[in-house]
Amino acid sequence: MRHRSRIVPALSLALAAPALLGATAAAPLGQVSASVTGLRSTKGQVLACLTDSTKAFPGCERDPAARTLIVPASAPLELDFGPVPAGTYAISLVHDENGNGKLDKRLIVPAEGFGFSRNAPVRFGPPSFKSAAFRVDGGEAHQAIRMRYLF
Repeated sequence: MRHRSRIVPALSLALAAPALLGATAAAPLGQVSASVTGLRSTKGQVLACLTDSTKAFPGCERDPAARTLIVPASAPLELDFGPVPAGTYAISLVHDENGNGKLDKRLIVPAEGFGFSRNAPVRFGPPSFKSAAFRVDGGEAHQAIRMRYLF
């Protein structure tokens, strides 16, 4: 019984040590930015979204922690999402040419421009989070995104 009483406090301390160390160490922050090319006009605005949620991508409406930007369309266009905790993120863009705050469609096909981090391929619908995802581990995380138009 005496051995047990010595082992339990030592084991408790060993298990608690990583949690105590993690509580004092801050997660590294990375600066996320993007350059946007291929805008067909400077009409309207660009709606940008940065998310780490696979379920919210590409629209970000379901991610309250998503970083969103609304900037006037211009060439060249640089976006700064600011510092974010280390993790895996994806960016989606919409060239909202008429300024109504959403991606307009003709039937089910986008009538306005769109773009994704890593220039993720678009096939039958938007790309998956995985195909647009990039890692932020501190430092600068920059994406070069080309806008695409179907009409």
